[in-house]
Amino acid sequence: MGLNKEVIIIGGGVIGLACAHYLIDKGANVRIIEKYEIGAGASHGNCGLLCFSDVIPLCSSGTVSHEIVRTLKGTSPLYIKPRLDYKLLVWLLKFASKCNADNMTQAAMGKYELLNYSASLFDTLMALNTVNCDFEKKGLLAVFKDKKNFEKYQATNEFLATYNMGARRIDKKELRQLEPALRNDIAGAWLNENDWHLKPNILMASWRKYLSGKGLIIEEHCKVLDFEINGNTIIKVNTIKGSFNADSFVLATGAWAPQTLQQLKLDLPVQPGKGYSITMERPGICLTYPCSLYEKSMVATPWKTGYRLGGTMEFSGYDDSLNPKRLSKLISGASAFLREPLGHPVMEQWTSLRPMTYDDLPIIDRAPFQENLIVATGHGMLGLTMSTGTGKLVCDMIYGKTPEINITPFSISRFR
Repeated sequence: MGLNKEVIIIGGGVIGLACAHYLIDKGANVRIIEKYEIGAGASHGNCGLLCFSDVIPLCSSGTVSHEIVRTLKGTSPLYIKPRLDYKLLVWLLKFASKCNADNMTQAAMGKYELLNYSASLFDTLMALNTVNCDFEKKGLLAVFKDKKNFEKYQATNEFLATYNMGARRIDKKELRQLEPALRNDIAGAWLNENDWHLKPNILMASWRKYLSGKGLIIEEHCKVLDFEINGNTIIKVNTIKGSFNADSFVLATGAWAPQTLQQLKLDLPVQPGKGYSITMERPGICLTYPCSLYEKSMVATPWKTGYRLGGTMEFSGYDDSLNPKRLSKLISGASAFLREPLGHPVMEQWTSLRPMTYDDLPIIDRAPFQENLIVATGHGMLGLTMSTGTGKLVCDMIYGKTPEINITPFSISRFR
């Protein structure tokens, strides 16, 4: 088969667009099928961090005990809606079983390769003047209220330094000059210059425009009904807007992947993890750097054209309603760290679902029973950061090219 492969991507978030980018570059004819609108889900309202230093998995040693203590104190960003949900219970138990030092080291190696790969590809992408998105390579400040936590981060930083992802320690005195928007009672911060930031909704709009100009066909408000299969090959996908044939299919539906895959008898351990954000005009005293507010497990991101608070992790199934209590936690959290935590007016209050795997590694692999389907989901809170690397890997798999990094950690077989 020649270069002009016909490829259908199901899912129009940042992973879907990234896959389309590299496939179109290679000469493929690409169609994206999206249930809602391009970039409407987690790709829209996240905090816009390209967090390439985030090699330590969520399931690291001590996480479970730490979160139990924080939950009892009422300070945890985690909320699990009480309900009978067998799959979530199994997921949580498997997550807990992964919280050990051996797994942390193993998962960090897999994450590092994909993060590092994505960083180099993002550099190339951002050099295209057509993709515009308030992009800055300023770094990320991890800010600490508690001196003990600030000092303890030294051990975390030493682990990161083994991957050349270490941060620079910034004591209280220097921090006042570096970031005057922070309150005086901050203990200190660590500046990680490996991390960048951008405005995700502008990225999605400009990337979409760029790819449409290169021939990308987009079907929005186009719900998938089912697949037509012949043996171990998908022939076409049937949607509410008609049927579409292709040589290859990519499933990039994020947190909704398990629902989309039901007909294909592929049960992936992906749970929807709900996040929140509030977008405002820049406050009078605005941050210069994006800041991770450590004790509150949340982020404040300044852009030239706005300002966003975001965070929390809620397991409440596919409920996408806004919980005012969770939004108020973002405001109170920011108030503990920032001189002027809020900008006016508020432009958007937002929530969406992130695709969470229990080992905090994405799934990038061929489906076991359909040889022309590639699954790309489970990126957790790093979908934006890992998008370019994922897109390039998916493209290479479709074209039968050996991937440039080791993709074994992202295989579906690890769940069996």
